[in-house]
Amino acid sequence: MAIVMNKSGTALELPLPRAGSGKVREWWGLPEGRRLIVTTDRLSAFDRVLGELPWKGQVLNELSAFWFGVTSDIVPNHLLSVPDPAAQVVLEAEPFPVEVIVRGYITGVTSTALWRRYELGERRIYGHDFPEGLVKNGALPRAIITPTTKGGPTGHDERLTPAEVVDQGYLDRATWAVVTEAALALFARGQELARKAGLVLVDTKYEFGRAPDGRVLLIDEVHTPDSSRFWRLAGLEERLAEGLEPESMDKERIRLAYAERGYRGEGEPPELPPAIWEETSRLYRDVYEALTGESFRPAPGSLAERLPGNLRKAGILA
Repeated sequence: MAIVMNKSGTALELPLPRAGSGKVREWWGLPEGRRLIVTTDRLSAFDRVLGELPWKGQVLNELSAFWFGVTSDIVPNHLLSVPDPAAQVVLEAEPFPVEVIVRGYITGVTSTALWRRYELGERRIYGHDFPEGLVKNGALPRAIITPTTKGGPTGHDERLTPAEVVDQGYLDRATWAVVTEAALALFARGQELARKAGLVLVDTKYEFGRAPDGRVLLIDEVHTPDSSRFWRLAGLEERLAEGLEPESMDKERIRLAYAERGYRGEGEPPELPPAIWEETSRLYRDVYEALTGESFRPAPGSLAERLPGNLRKAGILA
């Protein structure tokens, strides 16, 4: 298994107008208000690309497509077709300037995390009141929303209270009401299906945007090991009772491995043993299989090799 460390990877070249590139995705413009989005194997954490995780792009792409299908009754989404295991054709939408973080558990160790602030005595955090008696990694009385701005190329996201989204003019009150109602319903659906699959959906990030016809759309990715935190349900209560951390089933495994080596995003990151990357890649596939009920079948060949042919088959390239 090839592991590429600390590199962002080479941008894909396609005979289409390039519309943008992010840490893990690249996108191109298509006629009729559509966009081609390709999810790569690049893995980012600490606001930078740290390496490549085999089959990650396919897991994220296909898992998002699955979730778009099982949540379309809650809110419409931008997905139109899946021409390649790592690519989607979507309806172009204008992204909203805030991302919606929904949390069902109080967890985290950094200075801005819910648990750390609660542990230090705060009881009103990001606009929410927290009762006495909560324990680390315990379930919250109800799911809460902690929105953030969309971080720029050189800056981190700015955390907001729900009221600040409207008060500071990020979204109007009516749109924010639609977004929050949809986000909480999506999270409830996600927690329900995750538990049936032997997982716990701890928290997640949703992105929404507006279609040309004015509709609010769910965009980006949904309930993947990159956008969500999952714990293994089996043995969770025993681990918590013993004071152990939950068993992470997402890219938190990579973050923790770096943190254990003293790295939290500053300077050059240390190299991790290949076994950790291999284990994380397996966890991604395990989450996919548990949630979809289907065996993961790696797409043949590299993304660069197969993508043009699959796009031609779909009529996207001549």
